[in-house]
Amino acid sequence: MALRRTGRIFYGWWIVAVGFGLEVLIGILLFHIYGAYVVLFQREFGWSKTMLSAAFALARAESGMLGPVQGWLTDHFGPRALIQVGMAIFGIGYVLLSQVSSAVTFFLAFFVIALGASLGGYLPTGVALVNWFRRRRAMALAITGTGMPVGGFLTPLVVSALERFGWRWTAFASGLVILAAGIPMGSVVRHRPEPYAEWPDGEPPAAPAAPGPSRGASAAVDFTAREALRTQAFWLISLGHGSALLVVSTVMVHMLAHVTERLGYSLQQGAQVVALATGVQVVAQLVGGGWAGDRFSKRGLVVACMVAHAFSLLLLAFATSFWMVAAFGVLHGIAWGVRGPLMSAIRADYFGSAAFGTISGFSSVIVMMGMMAGPLVAGILADRTGSYRPGFVVLAGLAALGSVCFWLAKRPLPPYAREPRSRG
Repeated sequence: MALRRTGRIFYGWWIVAVGFGLEVLIGILLFHIYGAYVVLFQREFGWSKTMLSAAFALARAESGMLGPVQGWLTDHFGPRALIQVGMAIFGIGYVLLSQVSSAVTFFLAFFVIALGASLGGYLPTGVALVNWFRRRRAMALAITGTGMPVGGFLTPLVVSALERFGWRWTAFASGLVILAAGIPMGSVVRHRPEPYAEWPDGEPPAAPAAPGPSRGASAAVDFTAREALRTQAFWLISLGHGSALLVVSTVMVHMLAHVTERLGYSLQQGAQVVALATGVQVVAQLVGGGWAGDRFSKRGLVVACMVAHAFSLLLLAFATSFWMVAAFGVLHGIAWGVRGPLMSAIRADYFGSAAFGTISGFSSVIVMMGMMAGPLVAGILADRTGSYRPGFVVLAGLAALGSVCFWLAKRPLPPYAREPRSRG
């Protein structure tokens, strides 16, 4: 079956465009706006920071537990089906959220939202892009990933809708937008280029290299999931990625509450900080995560990003004026932007694309522990101490330790080089 091509544009770039659109939807309607919902739910229902953090944490735990199954399903049935099902569930979840009246119904609605965003988001899109790109892989992932910060950049628009029309009508409208846009976008995605007479990057393959340990580091080496889990690199990358998401998830859930309660800014001013951080993230993602990621050491770039993650959270913790909050936004945006696309790119470089979905799914079990723990730690300590500062300092230290994990995550020996050792 041949793909319908428009001009001379490589079809993989259409998948990049769709991935970008899906990331915008998830970014603007879930990740970057959740902090605003936290503020409004506290005002209306009086729910604690711990409870609202727990909802986000449980949703991330669900995503992590689902990861291996989702990865296997993506590798075996293709990303298109998962994206379309996920977007349908994601949209329905927001319709349900518009009707919540208790903590129980909120937890159930948010569980549905998180399930849909997980099924239709990062992992299946990443699997498709890893298969459609090799030489330009980091750039393809970076362009797609800019959808998340673009969604954050548009956060003030959703905040305006929340303040003007209320969170119920905004949630209901969000669900309709997801259903109308997300499902059709998913239909564009294709799993691999070969069945459509295409090649990765749109370039015919070079002559195959001779097998054996002498193959260069840039040659494609495909690990099975079992083989990847036996390597030290798999665990170090997963732990490092999880430590990064300690910071990212904490900022998503608690930054707006921190700047409105401790520093006295309005919800709109807080949303402007989100927009600043995500605007910087877009540039950093394309230049650092994309252009530089295809040319320089991905591992070295990620180590620097982890240090930046830690310093940015310390800036937010000790902020006493707006310039410190703005400096946090810039540094956080650079760290997240450069690091984001390199997470998938470095796994694909190390382990290949054949079982990329399953490998990423198993990794997500560890990664999501970080995304789950960050908001919980910050929320519990804030409820007990009356300040976000202790939680932010603890999490900044853990993020700094993540840089050590990536520094130690050397490229593993290919399976054929390790087999003789295992027999001896």
